[in-house]
Amino acid sequence: MKDSSVRVGNTMKKKFFIAFLTGFLSLGGIIGVFGLSGTAFAMPLGGMGEFFVEFDELHGEDFEFIPKTGETGDSDSAPMVRNKMSVANITNLHIYKDLKLPTGNWVRVHIEAPSASIKGLIQDARFIDANLSFEEMAIKEQNSDDISKNWTQNATKVTIENAKIATSYLFQSMVSLDGAEISMEMIDGPETIE
Repeated sequence: MKDSSVRVGNTMKKKFFIAFLTGFLSLGGIIGVFGLSGTAFAMPLGGMGEFFVEFDELHGEDFEFIPKTGETGDSDSAPMVRNKMSVANITNLHIYKDLKLPTGNWVRVHIEAPSASIKGLIQDARFIDANLSFEEMAIKEQNSDDISKNWTQNATKVTIENAKIATSYLFQSMVSLDGAEISMEMIDGPETIE
């Protein structure tokens, strides 16, 4: 009688870990190049689920605040607001994202910078906890079937302090992170805000 035991998984595990490590090394190389220059152009972050942005202070110009519905990591159409600024200068920026590994464990990726300068900022946020002040603020309401045109808020300048923002999309035409640090840590589970 022939031995019918089949050895399964050794080759696949090996290929998986090679691909996994190659991906992390490639990501590390991109982050390393970005870390050396401290500047990136046209940098979108979206389509990867919710992530969090925290900072001590932001000074922005040409501020727009537009209600909208959009896709998040959990929903195809969630209520949120779109913030736009032509220029934003940020003190003590901290962006982090919780990711589930194939093993079922969770890891948190941190991007931190003592100061950041951004041009062409667009951000879709589901939750904002902050102190806000505006210069030359105008609120406009009109009758329209398009929710983004029903109500808008504009200001020539905005100051946002002690902010925590849950966001699903972030775009910058140009960003410069002075003294940026990128790190990862193991966590018990993802952070959630209801």
